[in-house]
Amino acid sequence: MTEKQYGGATGRSSGNKEFALSKPKMPSDKSKEKDSSKQKAEVDNSGIENKDNYIKAGKIASEVVKYAREFIKRDMPLLEIANKIEDKIIELGAKPAFPVNLSINEVAAHDTPAFNDARTASGLLKVDIGVHIEGCIADVAFSVDLTSSEENKKLIGAAEKALANAIETIKESIAIREIGKEIEKAIKAEGLMPIINLSGHSIEPWSLHSGITIPNHDNSKEIKIEEGVYAIEPFATPGLGSVRDGKPSGIYRVEREGPVRDSFAREVLAFIYEEYQTLPFCSRWIHKKFGTRGLLALRRIEEAGILHQYPQLIEISGKKVSQAEHTIIIEKSKKTITTI
Repeated sequence: MTEKQYGGATGRSSGNKEFALSKPKMPSDKSKEKDSSKQKAEVDNSGIENKDNYIKAGKIASEVVKYAREFIKRDMPLLEIANKIEDKIIELGAKPAFPVNLSINEVAAHDTPAFNDARTASGLLKVDIGVHIEGCIADVAFSVDLTSSEENKKLIGAAEKALANAIETIKESIAIREIGKEIEKAIKAEGLMPIINLSGHSIEPWSLHSGITIPNHDNSKEIKIEEGVYAIEPFATPGLGSVRDGKPSGIYRVEREGPVRDSFAREVLAFIYEEYQTLPFCSRWIHKKFGTRGLLALRRIEEAGILHQYPQLIEISGKKVSQAEHTIIIEKSKKTITTI
Protein backbone atom coordinates (compact mmCIF):
# COMPACT_ATOMS: atom_id res chain seq x y z
CA MET A 1 0.00 0.00 0.00
CA THR A 2 1.66 3.12 -1.26
CA GLU A 3 2.86 6.28 0.39
CA LYS A 4 1.93 9.58 -1.20
CA GLN A 5 4.24 12.59 -1.43
CA TYR A 6 2.89 16.12 -1.83
CA GLY A 7 4.31 19.59 -2.02
CA GLY A 8 1.09 21.08 -0.67
CA ALA A 9 -1.69 20.13 1.71
CA THR A 10 -2.63 16.48 1.72
CA GLY A 11 -5.23 14.21 3.17
CA ARG A 12 -2.59 12.91 5.58
CA SER A 13 -0.69 15.95 6.74
CA SER A 14 -0.39 19.60 5.85
CA GLY A 15 2.61 20.34 3.67
CA ASN A 16 4.62 17.42 5.06
CA LYS A 17 6.46 15.72 2.22
CA GLU A 18 7.80 12.84 4.29
CA PHE A 19 5.06 12.12 6.76
CA ALA A 20 5.70 9.03 8.89
CA LEU A 21 3.20 7.59 11.33
CA SER A 22 4.56 6.77 14.75
CA LYS A 23 2.63 4.06 16.54
CA PRO A 24 0.30 5.57 19.14
CA LYS A 25 0.15 4.01 22.57
CA MET A 26 -2.88 1.75 22.59
CA PRO A 27 -4.87 0.64 25.65
CA SER A 28 -3.39 -2.61 26.99
CA ASP A 29 -3.08 -4.54 30.21
CA LYS A 30 0.17 -5.27 32.06
CA SER A 31 0.59 -8.73 30.56
CA LYS A 32 0.29 -7.40 27.01
CA GLU A 33 2.88 -4.71 27.74
CA LYS A 34 5.21 -7.41 29.07
CA ASP A 35 4.68 -9.59 25.99
CA SER A 36 5.27 -6.60 23.73
CA SER A 37 8.56 -5.81 25.48
CA LYS A 38 9.64 -9.40 25.03
CA GLN A 39 8.82 -9.25 21.30
CA LYS A 40 10.80 -6.05 20.90
CA ALA A 41 13.84 -7.83 22.31
CA GLU A 42 13.64 -10.61 19.73
CA VAL A 43 16.34 -9.52 17.29
CA ASP A 44 18.15 -12.14 15.25
CA ASN A 45 21.87 -12.13 14.42
CA SER A 46 21.36 -10.01 11.31
CA GLY A 47 20.00 -7.10 13.35
CA ILE A 48 16.58 -7.23 11.63
CA GLU A 49 13.90 -7.25 14.31
CA ASN A 50 11.63 -10.32 14.07
CA LYS A 51 13.13 -11.31 10.72
CA ASP A 52 11.50 -14.75 10.75
CA ASN A 53 8.03 -13.22 10.90
CA TYR A 54 8.81 -10.96 7.93
CA ILE A 55 9.95 -14.01 5.97
CA LYS A 56 6.81 -15.98 6.92
CA ALA A 57 4.54 -13.05 6.03
CA GLY A 58 6.28 -12.70 2.67
CA LYS A 59 5.90 -16.38 1.87
CA ILE A 60 2.18 -16.22 2.63
CA ALA A 61 1.85 -13.06 0.53
CA SER A 62 3.53 -14.84 -2.39
CA GLU A 63 1.10 -17.76 -2.10
CA VAL A 64 -1.85 -15.37 -1.99
CA VAL A 65 -0.64 -13.58 -5.13
CA LYS A 66 -0.46 -16.90 -7.01
CA TYR A 67 -3.94 -17.77 -5.77
CA ALA A 68 -5.36 -14.38 -6.78
CA ARG A 69 -3.81 -14.51 -10.26
CA GLU A 70 -5.57 -17.83 -10.84
CA PHE A 71 -9.10 -16.75 -9.98
CA ILE A 72 -9.38 -13.05 -10.89
CA LYS A 73 -11.47 -12.67 -14.05
CA ARG A 74 -13.11 -9.85 -15.93
CA ASP A 75 -16.55 -8.86 -14.57
CA MET A 76 -15.93 -10.68 -11.27
CA PRO A 77 -17.37 -8.65 -8.35
CA LEU A 78 -14.65 -6.65 -6.59
CA LEU A 79 -16.19 -7.57 -3.26
CA GLU A 80 -15.80 -11.28 -4.04
CA ILE A 81 -12.15 -10.75 -5.05
CA ALA A 82 -11.38 -8.85 -1.84
CA ASN A 83 -13.10 -11.40 0.39
CA LYS A 84 -11.37 -14.36 -1.26
CA ILE A 85 -7.92 -12.76 -0.94
CA GLU A 86 -8.39 -11.69 2.68
CA ASP A 87 -9.91 -15.07 3.65
CA LYS A 88 -6.92 -16.82 2.06
CA ILE A 89 -4.47 -14.75 4.12
CA ILE A 90 -6.26 -15.82 7.30
CA GLU A 91 -6.49 -19.44 6.14
CA LEU A 92 -2.70 -19.50 5.68
CA GLY A 93 -2.10 -18.35 9.26
CA ALA A 94 -1.61 -14.58 8.96
CA LYS A 95 -3.78 -11.44 8.96
CA PRO A 96 -4.30 -8.70 6.35
CA ALA A 97 -1.92 -5.81 6.99
CA PHE A 98 -4.41 -3.54 5.22
CA PRO A 99 -7.58 -4.00 3.17
CA VAL A 100 -6.79 -5.39 -0.26
CA ASN A 101 -6.64 -2.49 -2.73
CA LEU A 102 -8.42 -3.13 -6.05
CA SER A 103 -7.83 -0.04 -8.18
CA ILE A 104 -9.02 0.19 -11.78
CA ASN A 105 -7.50 2.20 -14.68
CA GLU A 106 -6.83 5.81 -13.61
CA VAL A 107 -7.27 4.99 -9.91
CA ALA A 108 -3.68 4.35 -8.88
CA ALA A 109 -4.30 3.15 -5.32
CA HIS A 110 -6.43 3.23 -2.15
CA ASP A 111 -9.60 1.70 -3.54
CA THR A 112 -11.23 -1.19 -1.67
CA PRO A 113 -14.83 -2.37 -2.06
CA ALA A 114 -17.49 -1.39 0.48
CA PHE A 115 -19.65 -4.06 2.14
CA ASN A 116 -22.41 -3.50 -0.46
CA ASP A 117 -20.19 -2.71 -3.47
CA ALA A 118 -21.65 -3.76 -6.82
CA ARG A 119 -18.63 -2.90 -8.98
CA THR A 120 -16.88 -5.56 -11.05
CA ALA A 121 -13.32 -6.08 -12.24
CA SER A 122 -12.42 -4.47 -15.55
CA GLY A 123 -9.68 -2.68 -17.48
CA LEU A 124 -6.26 -2.42 -15.86
CA LEU A 125 -6.69 -3.73 -12.31
CA LYS A 126 -4.09 -3.13 -9.60
CA VAL A 127 -4.14 -5.68 -6.76
CA ASP A 128 -2.25 -4.48 -3.67
CA ILE A 129 -2.03 -7.03 -0.84
CA GLY A 130 -0.70 -6.71 2.71
CA VAL A 131 0.03 -9.59 5.07
CA HIS A 132 1.26 -9.42 8.64
CA ILE A 133 2.35 -11.80 11.36
CA GLU A 134 2.42 -10.11 14.78
CA GLY A 135 2.83 -6.74 13.05
CA CYS A 136 5.63 -7.83 10.68
CA ILE A 137 4.42 -6.85 7.21
CA ALA A 138 4.76 -8.09 3.66
CA ASP A 139 3.49 -5.63 1.02
CA VAL A 140 3.08 -6.87 -2.56
CA ALA A 141 1.20 -5.70 -5.65
CA PHE A 142 0.63 -6.68 -9.26
CA SER A 143 -1.43 -5.47 -12.20
CA VAL A 144 -3.82 -7.50 -14.34
CA ASP A 145 -4.93 -6.72 -17.89
CA LEU A 146 -8.61 -7.70 -18.14
CA THR A 147 -9.20 -6.33 -21.65
CA SER A 148 -6.37 -7.86 -23.75
CA SER A 149 -5.08 -4.34 -24.36
CA GLU A 150 -1.62 -3.73 -25.81
CA GLU A 151 -1.44 -0.48 -23.87
CA ASN A 152 -2.19 -2.31 -20.62
CA LYS A 153 0.46 -4.94 -21.37
CA LYS A 154 3.01 -2.20 -22.04
CA LEU A 155 2.13 -0.46 -18.78
CA ILE A 156 2.39 -3.68 -16.78
CA GLY A 157 5.73 -4.55 -18.39
CA ALA A 158 7.15 -1.10 -17.61
CA ALA A 159 6.21 -1.27 -13.93
CA GLU A 160 7.59 -4.80 -13.59
CA LYS A 161 10.85 -3.89 -15.34
CA ALA A 162 11.24 -0.82 -13.12
CA LEU A 163 10.68 -2.96 -10.04
CA ALA A 164 13.25 -5.53 -11.17
CA ASN A 165 15.83 -2.79 -11.81
CA ALA A 166 15.14 -1.18 -8.43
CA ILE A 167 15.53 -4.51 -6.62
CA GLU A 168 18.84 -5.06 -8.42
CA THR A 169 20.01 -1.57 -7.40
CA ILE A 170 18.93 -1.34 -3.77
CA LYS A 171 21.54 -2.22 -1.15
CA GLU A 172 22.78 -0.99 2.18
CA SER A 173 24.28 2.57 2.02
CA ILE A 174 22.97 3.42 -1.46
CA ALA A 175 21.22 6.80 -1.84
CA ILE A 176 17.47 6.64 -2.40
CA ARG A 177 17.82 8.87 -5.47
CA GLU A 178 19.79 6.10 -7.21
CA ILE A 179 16.90 3.67 -6.78
CA GLY A 180 14.44 6.25 -8.06
CA LYS A 181 16.71 6.97 -11.02
CA GLU A 182 16.56 3.32 -12.12
CA ILE A 183 12.77 3.23 -11.79
CA GLU A 184 12.39 6.45 -13.78
CA LYS A 185 14.79 5.30 -16.50
CA ALA A 186 13.01 1.96 -17.01
CA ILE A 187 9.56 3.53 -17.27
CA LYS A 188 10.59 6.43 -19.49
CA ALA A 189 12.37 3.98 -21.83
CA GLU A 190 8.86 2.73 -22.71
CA GLY A 191 7.62 6.26 -23.46
CA LEU A 192 5.72 6.37 -20.16
CA MET A 193 5.94 8.37 -16.95
CA PRO A 194 6.48 7.24 -13.36
CA ILE A 195 4.06 8.55 -10.75
CA ILE A 196 6.43 10.91 -8.96
CA ASN A 197 4.27 11.66 -5.91
CA LEU A 198 3.80 8.01 -5.03
CA SER A 199 6.63 6.09 -3.44
CA GLY A 200 7.78 2.94 -1.75
CA HIS A 201 8.58 2.98 1.93
CA SER A 202 10.45 1.49 4.82
CA ILE A 203 8.54 -0.91 7.07
CA GLU A 204 8.82 -1.57 10.80
CA PRO A 205 6.68 -3.69 13.14
CA TRP A 206 3.12 -2.32 13.13
CA SER A 207 4.24 0.59 10.92
CA LEU A 208 3.55 0.26 7.20
CA HIS A 209 5.22 3.59 6.34
CA SER A 210 7.98 3.99 8.91
CA GLY A 211 9.84 7.04 7.64
CA ILE A 212 12.14 6.44 4.65
CA THR A 213 10.60 6.76 1.19
CA ILE A 214 11.75 4.96 -1.95
CA PRO A 215 11.08 7.45 -4.76
CA ASN A 216 9.87 6.51 -8.23
CA HIS A 217 12.14 9.12 -9.82
CA ASP A 218 15.47 10.79 -9.14
CA ASN A 219 14.46 13.13 -6.32
CA SER A 220 18.03 14.38 -5.73
CA LYS A 221 18.00 13.15 -2.13
CA GLU A 222 21.14 11.50 -0.76
CA ILE A 223 19.37 9.74 2.11
CA LYS A 224 21.07 6.35 2.51
CA ILE A 225 19.41 2.97 2.71
CA GLU A 226 20.14 1.26 6.02
CA GLU A 227 19.56 -2.30 7.15
CA GLY A 228 15.83 -2.87 7.36
CA VAL A 229 12.67 -3.81 5.51
CA TYR A 230 11.50 -1.89 2.44
CA ALA A 231 8.63 -1.99 -0.05
CA ILE A 232 9.46 -0.85 -3.58
CA GLU A 233 6.44 -0.03 -5.77
CA PRO A 234 6.77 1.67 -9.14
CA PHE A 235 3.71 3.07 -10.93
CA ALA A 236 3.70 3.71 -14.69
CA THR A 237 1.30 5.83 -16.73
CA PRO A 238 0.98 7.42 -20.20
CA GLY A 239 -0.36 10.46 -18.35
CA LEU A 240 1.31 13.37 -16.57
CA GLY A 241 2.87 11.23 -13.82
CA SER A 242 1.17 12.58 -10.72
CA VAL A 243 -1.87 11.74 -8.61
CA ARG A 244 -4.53 13.80 -6.90
CA ASP A 245 -6.91 13.00 -4.08
CA GLY A 246 -10.18 11.39 -5.15
CA LYS A 247 -13.23 10.46 -3.11
CA PRO A 248 -12.91 8.86 0.34
CA SER A 249 -11.86 5.23 0.12
CA GLY A 250 -13.39 3.70 3.23
CA ILE A 251 -9.84 2.77 4.32
CA TYR A 252 -8.82 4.17 7.71
CA ARG A 253 -6.02 4.13 10.24
CA VAL A 254 -5.72 5.45 13.78
CA GLU A 255 -4.35 9.00 13.67
CA ARG A 256 -4.27 9.67 17.39
CA GLU A 257 -5.86 8.71 20.67
CA GLY A 258 -8.96 10.56 21.76
CA PRO A 259 -12.36 10.28 23.44
CA VAL A 260 -15.77 9.67 21.88
CA ARG A 261 -19.00 10.31 23.76
CA ASP A 262 -21.17 7.56 22.33
CA SER A 263 -20.82 4.30 24.31
CA PHE A 264 -21.20 2.07 21.25
CA ALA A 265 -18.63 4.15 19.35
CA ARG A 266 -16.26 3.58 22.27
CA GLU A 267 -16.84 -0.17 21.91
CA VAL A 268 -16.02 0.00 18.20
CA LEU A 269 -12.93 2.10 18.89
CA ALA A 270 -11.71 -0.39 21.50
CA PHE A 271 -12.07 -3.14 18.88
CA ILE A 272 -10.09 -1.06 16.35
CA TYR A 273 -7.29 -0.47 18.88
CA GLU A 274 -7.15 -4.15 19.77
CA GLU A 275 -7.52 -5.69 16.31
CA TYR A 276 -5.74 -3.26 13.97
CA GLN A 277 -3.55 -1.07 16.21
CA THR A 278 -1.79 1.30 13.77
CA LEU A 279 -2.44 -0.73 10.60
CA PRO A 280 -5.05 0.35 8.04
CA PHE A 281 -8.53 -1.19 8.14
CA CYS A 282 -11.78 -0.55 6.26
CA SER A 283 -15.46 0.13 6.77
CA ARG A 284 -16.26 -3.25 5.22
CA TRP A 285 -14.49 -5.00 8.11
CA ILE A 286 -16.32 -2.87 10.68
CA HIS A 287 -19.65 -3.67 9.02
CA LYS A 288 -18.83 -7.38 9.12
CA LYS A 289 -18.23 -7.17 12.89
CA PHE A 290 -20.87 -4.64 13.98
CA GLY A 291 -23.36 -4.24 11.11
CA THR A 292 -24.74 -0.91 9.91
CA ARG A 293 -24.59 0.52 13.41
CA GLY A 294 -20.82 0.07 13.27
CA LEU A 295 -20.61 2.34 10.24
CA LEU A 296 -22.39 5.11 12.16
CA ALA A 297 -19.95 4.63 15.04
CA LEU A 298 -17.05 4.80 12.58
CA ARG A 299 -18.31 8.16 11.35
CA ARG A 300 -18.47 9.49 14.92
CA ILE A 301 -14.91 8.30 15.60
CA GLU A 302 -13.69 9.97 12.40
CA GLU A 303 -15.50 13.21 13.29
CA ALA A 304 -13.67 13.18 16.64
CA GLY A 305 -10.38 13.38 14.71
CA ILE A 306 -9.16 9.99 15.89
CA LEU A 307 -9.09 8.36 12.46
CA HIS A 308 -7.55 9.30 9.14
CA GLN A 309 -9.47 8.18 6.05
CA TYR A 310 -7.32 7.67 2.96
CA PRO A 311 -8.59 9.23 -0.26
CA GLN A 312 -8.51 7.32 -3.49
CA LEU A 313 -5.48 8.36 -5.57
CA ILE A 314 -6.31 9.35 -9.15
CA GLU A 315 -3.85 9.99 -11.99
CA ILE A 316 -4.08 13.73 -12.52
CA SER A 317 -4.76 13.58 -16.27
CA GLY A 318 -7.17 10.65 -16.01
CA LYS A 319 -4.85 8.15 -17.70
CA LYS A 320 -4.38 4.49 -16.74
CA VAL A 321 -1.83 3.46 -14.13
CA SER A 322 0.01 0.17 -13.57
CA GLN A 323 1.72 -0.96 -10.36
CA ALA A 324 4.23 -3.61 -9.28
CA GLU A 325 5.59 -4.16 -5.77
CA HIS A 326 7.74 -6.42 -3.63
CA THR A 327 9.04 -6.29 -0.06
CA ILE A 328 12.80 -6.63 0.51
CA ILE A 329 14.93 -7.16 3.61
CA ILE A 330 18.24 -5.29 3.31
CA GLU A 331 21.24 -6.48 5.32
CA LYS A 332 24.90 -5.57 5.04
CA SER A 333 25.81 -8.73 3.17
CA LYS A 334 22.60 -9.58 1.30
CA LYS A 335 19.04 -8.73 0.34
CA THR A 336 16.04 -11.00 0.56
CA ILE A 337 12.88 -10.53 -1.49
CA THR A 338 10.29 -11.82 0.95
CA THR A 339 7.29 -11.72 -1.41
CA ILE A 340 8.66 -13.52 -4.46
